[in-house]
Amino acid sequence: MAVFTPVSDDQARTFLQTYDLGQLQALTPIAEGVENTNYRLDTATGRFVLTLFEHRTREDALPFCLGLTDHLARRGYPAPQPMADRAGAWIGRLNERPASIIDWRTGDWLRAPDHADRNAAGRALAQLHLTAADYPGQRSDPMGTATCQSLVEACEGLAIGDDRRMLDRLQAELACAVGPATPLPAGPIHADYFPDNVLFDDGVVSGVIDFYFACVDVLAYDLAIALNAWGFDAAGDVVPAAIDAFLAGYESVRPLTSAERAALPDQGARAVVRFTLTRLHDRLQANPDALVTTKDPVPFLRRLDYWR
Repeated sequence: MAVFTPVSDDQARTFLQTYDLGQLQALTPIAEGVENTNYRLDTATGRFVLTLFEHRTREDALPFCLGLTDHLARRGYPAPQPMADRAGAWIGRLNERPASIIDWRTGDWLRAPDHADRNAAGRALAQLHLTAADYPGQRSDPMGTATCQSLVEACEGLAIGDDRRMLDRLQAELACAVGPATPLPAGPIHADYFPDNVLFDDGVVSGVIDFYFACVDVLAYDLAIALNAWGFDAAGDVVPAAIDAFLAGYESVRPLTSAERAALPDQGARAVVRFTLTRLHDRLQANPDALVTTKDPVPFLRRLDYWR
């Protein structure tokens, strides 16, 4: 989460007039993350998240993303419920951005998860895959090969020294990427299942948030993204026990096929390229006026050595 587009209290009050959520009590910017503008929204009826969608989230994808969270929440999965306005719409406009309000999930994300937490997070990801399996929406990966190549091109004139060498390695991976030889189980995936998108309350997963990269893709890719997020230390070195704990949790709910196991290294490398590239792009293109926390791409690139 982040703040790129400022919102005043008066603007939030005007936006709330189309909802039955009560009067504004407090509007607090949320500075974590790098994609969309988020505020904690306290009203007379409760606490919510107000999101203004920025350049990487296409407006035409929002019905899929919000529909998926609605589908999951209505089936008891701890995803945030989107709030409809009086016309029944989930999406409005605020400060020339598409905007929505979702309910606030209690709990906190864990800065230092232990292996029991990783096991619980693995179970919750598998439950997400099973619960979402009958969701009828369709969306291709918004961070697929074409998008990654456009990010490479955007970095070309800015990357020098170590950044240039990093970009060359990412380009080489993109050039030799191939799909799995055997069709793999697919369905709706989260596609950004990092610790800061998984909330815990007293050791239990209480919320899975930020579904704006969600799409339909192979489930093993979603698992590989999660392993990259939960199975390595801050320097980008693998922690085998962490990988094992997350996988054990996942497979206790949804066992992998042999083809999925064989595909994990390639899917893991695919995830490394995507997240290293977005981090590199965001660092090179950083807006000093935006309230946003950029992430270092170097430790993420080190994960490629494990998968390769």
